[in-house]
Amino acid sequence: MEDVDTAVPASPTAVPAGDADTDQDDAETGSTDAAEGTGAAPEGVKATAATDTPAGNADAAPTEGGAEGAAPDSGASAGPEAAVQGATGAKAAPGEHTDATESAGGAAEASGTPDPEAAPPGDEPPAEPPAKSPSWAARWRDKNPGAARVLSLALTVIAAILVVVALVMPSSSYGIGPANFLRLPGEAIVGAAVMLALPRRPRVVLAAVSGVALAALTLLNWLDMGFRQYLGRTFNMVLDWTLLGDAQSYLEDSLGRTATLAATAGLIVVVLLMFVVLALSVVRLSNVIARNQRVATRATLIAGVAWIACSSLGLRIADVPLASNTALAAMHSQTERVSETLRDEAEFGKIAKVDAFGDTPPAQLVPDLRGKDMLFTFIESYGRSAIEDPIMAPGVDKTLDERTEALTKAGYHAKSGWLTSATYGGSSWLGHSTTLSGLWISNQQRYRTVMASDHLSLTKVFQKSGAWDTVGIMPGVQKAWPEQSYFGLDKVYNAFELGYKGPKFSWSTMPDQYALEQFQQRVHGKKRTDGKSLMSEIILTSSHQPWAPIPKMVGWDQLGDGSVFKGIEAAGNKSADVIADTTKSRQEYGKSIQYSVTALTEWLTRYGSEDTVLVVLGDHQPIARVSGNHASRDVPISIIAKDPKVLDKVADWGWSDGLRPAHNAPVWKMSAFRDRFLTAYGSTPHPKKG
Repeated sequence: MEDVDTAVPASPTAVPAGDADTDQDDAETGSTDAAEGTGAAPEGVKATAATDTPAGNADAAPTEGGAEGAAPDSGASAGPEAAVQGATGAKAAPGEHTDATESAGGAAEASGTPDPEAAPPGDEPPAEPPAKSPSWAARWRDKNPGAARVLSLALTVIAAILVVVALVMPSSSYGIGPANFLRLPGEAIVGAAVMLALPRRPRVVLAAVSGVALAALTLLNWLDMGFRQYLGRTFNMVLDWTLLGDAQSYLEDSLGRTATLAATAGLIVVVLLMFVVLALSVVRLSNVIARNQRVATRATLIAGVAWIACSSLGLRIADVPLASNTALAAMHSQTERVSETLRDEAEFGKIAKVDAFGDTPPAQLVPDLRGKDMLFTFIESYGRSAIEDPIMAPGVDKTLDERTEALTKAGYHAKSGWLTSATYGGSSWLGHSTTLSGLWISNQQRYRTVMASDHLSLTKVFQKSGAWDTVGIMPGVQKAWPEQSYFGLDKVYNAFELGYKGPKFSWSTMPDQYALEQFQQRVHGKKRTDGKSLMSEIILTSSHQPWAPIPKMVGWDQLGDGSVFKGIEAAGNKSADVIADTTKSRQEYGKSIQYSVTALTEWLTRYGSEDTVLVVLGDHQPIARVSGNHASRDVPISIIAKDPKVLDKVADWGWSDGLRPAHNAPVWKMSAFRDRFLTAYGSTPHPKKG
């Protein structure tokens, strides 16, 4: 095609300045097409190139119908501007010079002429950061979409199961079964409705907090289960954290340090995982709800109607209500427990200040026991179940009857009844202090309150009277024991002051027989020159759980420093074997009671005198795994003496003859014993009011 240098005529309508298309790439493309004769004009229409266009005439508007892309079969000319655009690829702005060589192939650019509008060196826009490579999880999902969907569904189902189980979990292991976990939790329905109403960020935060709260509630439920099993009561989150250390010490004594540390570490890991997993589970479920709002809304409404119907109609499965509000009830129970504990602390402080014998003159305290050597002896875990349970009772009852006969031959007689202990399964010190203080001491706060008070303990009565020397034999005490002052004990022999060189028997630091022999050698058998009688508090420990291994009786003259028990301990049962077997635990528990009763009564027939008076009782029932889930809190108590006048003083109590109380013998609260005992033996009440 022939090139024609023709000036482009002025457009009838001028394009305003600033609206020109100055895209350099388009201009270069257009000029190249023009140079190669590949313009868009139809055949027979000349393409017009603008050369040496005067200032002000460079911007030319297309003629009517000459727009870019005109129909080729219309027969109309493409117009002057179309030709220019075909050559330059852009309209020239007013006053802008269009170079012919530039339109023909970009000669100016080829020659290296600098572009006055080009960005100066160094001002180039910053490069975009490289895109992050997808994570391995994302790559795996892309490669395995089917498996990813199945895994996602499985995780959602697992999360739902974990949350539901945590919501419906009861706080007691008794009677727990599959039906407990097939219930409809109302808390989940309310939670789903709340999640549907929240925007993303507060929804995720609330879900995470709810998961942590649910984990905390689950932990408290577990503690409740454990405390009910071992102590016959629920966990008190204000008072009972310190008992966890005692539990660890007990496990260390029973299973060894290595096993205990491993168990403790494993338990900590499980608890931490529970908090993390439940928090993530609730967050995941909230995200699923948010992604499927229509379905989730319908499901929530249906579940809500079903829950209301089940609750209203009282529908049950295996005697368990289908409509569950277990989590809400547990939260309410924990809150009430905390409130009651705080309230009880203030009220019990006032009760402890009132004492019927608090101002009784020393001369008027237990005058009918003057000249008697008094022994108040507690046998660990000696409960009613030992005498009445079909597994333990045959052996224990036989021993009690045999020892009653032996005592009778030695000139002793016994009266026995029942006391209802303030504790169960453990926390022996609560039973000791309840018996001796005359106050119902059922928790650690009450115990601390009494220990800090001047409320008169039964053992301190003898010290206050001035007629007795007072001694404690405490083989279970292995650290400082400030309670010595409250109990009015002039001297206490702890686990390290009885000269024992033999092996421990699980938790028990020494066999009862050895402790009693040391009491005889160090205290009871020594001649007193001050004219006072002896009052002793003795705590026997061989019947402490886990009841393996159990000591056996040896000749009293063979006890020595206790080394004789090494072979007996080595040949005994292993603690771990007995703990894991309920039937064996019951059998071995019964044997341990037989051993303790035998050791104590043999000591009495061997070393007792005309003036010896023995009060022996249990501190609490054994754990529920041994005594049963519905066992009472009753423990046997006996008063043994040679002097008939001693037992005559309690003849009106209605107690049974011998060491074995009858099933229908009187049952008192353990806190009633102090005042009844003081009154029976001539003490005169002089109340002290706070």
